[in-house]
Amino acid sequence: MQVRGVLLLLALILVAATAEAGKNKKEKAKKDGSKCEDWRWGPCVPNSKDCGLGYREGTCKDESKKLKCKIPCNWKKKFGADCKYKFESWGGCSAQTGLKTRSGILKKALYNAQCEEIVYVTKPCSSKIKSKSKGQ
Repeated sequence: MQVRGVLLLLALILVAATAEAGKNKKEKAKKDGSKCEDWRWGPCVPNSKDCGLGYREGTCKDESKKLKCKIPCNWKKKFGADCKYKFESWGGCSAQTGLKTRSGILKKALYNAQCEEIVYVTKPCSSKIKSKSKGQ
């Protein structure tokens, strides 16, 4: 019976110590955080070239911060990495220009980025003729 009591006491001490450690981590995170709520964030600036890892600077009153960010190397640089669009299907091929066109509607602007509501993209028409029939 005494062994059971000792084990129960050890379990309670372990639970209390774990809860206290978790509480300290939360308090530490709050100390590092800012009370400012009106942050203005700049664009993601890559460390080298025009894509890859980089940083974004933010300011709020007299405070400033830098956050890590990443611009994918296959990204549509024309729109910026902070503007996310929902694109339609490609339209038909224009015989006059030899281009296909489609539009995209703004879905999300990250970090209060200045984004166009609707964007248009073009690409050359494919010279291949696609057949719809599968091998018979």
